[in-house]
Amino acid sequence: PMMKMNLLTRLKQLRNEKKAIILAHYYQNSDIQDIADYVGDSYYLSKIGRDSDAKIIVYCGVKFMAESAKILSPEKTVLFPVHGDATCCMEHQATPGLVLEMKKKYPNAKIIVYCGVKFMAESAKILS
Repeated sequence: PMMKMNLLTRLKQLRNEKKAIILAHYYQNSDIQDIADYVGDSYYLSKIGRDSDAKIIVYCGVKFMAESAKILSPEKTVLFPVHGDATCCMEHQATPGLVLEMKKKYPNAKIIVYCGVKFMAESAKILS
């Protein structure tokens, strides 16, 4: 408990010194949510980051969420503390091959795309 309190005190100190904001998605565990300045869905959190006075956004979620925050706040540093790549499982579901296969199978069907930020961010090399 004492070590945790020391870490929390240091975290608050650094957050103030660096003018940082910590954003956590709903599905982060309670320890992460407890230290976050805001908890919510990805779009809400990215807007909070954009509208804040923070110079640094610490984004606790999946990669496309941090990329969204960077697109909305290009002048800010966006940190994405994660083990591994932390991608969204949905971004791997509609491969280009699958889309072409379905288009051949249903040639008159309209294609509706939710454009994940992943593609824009990779093209613009916003985050590496």
